[in-house]
Amino acid sequence: MHTTTPAGLPASPALTRRSLFSLAGAGAALAAAPLAARSFGTGFTHNVASGEPSATSVLLWTRCVGEAETALTWEVSESEDFTRPVASGTIAASPARDWCAKGVATGLVPDRWYFYRFVAPNGAVSPTGRTRTLPEGPTARFRLAVFSCSNYGFGWFNAYAHAAEANDADLAVHLGDYIYEYGAGTYPTAAQAHPDRVLDPSTEIVALTDYRLRYATYRADPDCQRLHQVLPMIAVWDDHESANDSWKDGAQNHQSETEGDWAIRKAAAKQAYREWMPVSDDVYAAYQVGDLATLLRLDTRLEGREQQFSLEKVLEGKTDPQAAAVALDAFRDGAWANPDRQLLGAAQEQWLADALKASTASGTHWQVLVQQVLIGNLKSPQSLASQLGDGLPDFVRQRLTAAAMASKAGLPLNMDAWDGYPAARERVFTAALAADANLVVLAGDTHNGWGFDLAQDGTAVGVELGVCSVSSPGFESYLSFMQPDTLARALVEENPQLQWADTAQRGYMVVELTPARAVTEYRFSAGVKQRSAKLAGTKRITSEKGSGKLVV
Repeated sequence: MHTTTPAGLPASPALTRRSLFSLAGAGAALAAAPLAARSFGTGFTHNVASGEPSATSVLLWTRCVGEAETALTWEVSESEDFTRPVASGTIAASPARDWCAKGVATGLVPDRWYFYRFVAPNGAVSPTGRTRTLPEGPTARFRLAVFSCSNYGFGWFNAYAHAAEANDADLAVHLGDYIYEYGAGTYPTAAQAHPDRVLDPSTEIVALTDYRLRYATYRADPDCQRLHQVLPMIAVWDDHESANDSWKDGAQNHQSETEGDWAIRKAAAKQAYREWMPVSDDVYAAYQVGDLATLLRLDTRLEGREQQFSLEKVLEGKTDPQAAAVALDAFRDGAWANPDRQLLGAAQEQWLADALKASTASGTHWQVLVQQVLIGNLKSPQSLASQLGDGLPDFVRQRLTAAAMASKAGLPLNMDAWDGYPAARERVFTAALAADANLVVLAGDTHNGWGFDLAQDGTAVGVELGVCSVSSPGFESYLSFMQPDTLARALVEENPQLQWADTAQRGYMVVELTPARAVTEYRFSAGVKQRSAKLAGTKRITSEKGSGKLVV
């Protein structure tokens, strides 16, 4: 049984500012100099991290730079002073993996917090991390701290800082866009960029060395380190870990004539991600949280996704409104509705259907999709095209203008989301209904907050919770002539499935699962231009088990 302290927080080892939270002081020193002027040095350079938890195992990560490949010893203990060790092993920190090292501790006890560290042959010791195993059997409660879209150049990762300081989650979940591939001055623009958040390399990342250095830049952030140090993480990549609007055979932000073969760039992006993140090499995976939830981590980006449709191309050359309407109607009834169109790919789609069925057959209360892009239906308010402000990348401006026109034809806002793959979404919903799943879908990508009631042909399928970004700007940054509450209200009125939206705040969400309900608390950062864990406010949304509805 999952236990709680009298204060209602998850039972955990003593965690004090003198011990693990002393990282905050070290972080201040780290933040004092621009990264471009700083060397990461030798030895343990980027703290520690953990991930891929099960009831009896967890993956451990560190980075240790040396003159040659070095054998590191990892240790897991029930006590912070390591007087009660329970597991140990040896792994190699090698230049072939950019000095990143990962090991898997097995034979652990379910539903327990542990401390871990790494020791080098010369006696150097890494910082101490905290991790935990998943529960087994009857489980009363489990909390996920959910993040997405952490763009270094726009400001501080204050959502990470608050989650670590709050110390009330069992597991961190990152839904992608953990890094961004753009060069300095692109996104953010020079005018938008935080002066103390200097990208390295300064150019767009394309080669393996570029991706590695960009991860090193992001992972040097003190609050990013702090989050990883105190919570295990399940992470998925989205597009910016490779290139904007990526799919299996290309990306919007990849030009093969100047940037080479997409397959080579994609392989480099995957390699650096797997080196620098506390993740396995599995493209998709399931995590069992006792009898409470099955977390199903998906790849909606690089595994099976066919190329996104472009509304701009559908409308290309259609200057006459009637011609544009005819083109959009033909697209809606033709290519967009293609029953064979793939987002997950056939193999992953079948795996998901089988996993949903197995989860409900085992008596598990909730089936949670840990994935990247919105699955709820979202059309643009038809007045949106007239509201665009300055500072928006051209491709986004074109997309939103086209989406506003498309809304009149019953077409969705974002062809890069599940909305661009309606047949694939229908197959997932059909599988969820066939399994009698209590479906909760987690999504990132959009930088804004969303709450959807999901339905298919009038039958409730589940709910979706879209998390706002850690630091990437949302609608408020380029719809400057529309008040955020006005825009949110217009979106809710336009879209029957949409129950709630926030289009102006950064932050993260905590999803608390119990056998009876799923309760989500959106936690909005007070800003990202100053480093602070202060919140501007919260929003609570509840879904009763079996209802397929949100109470907002």
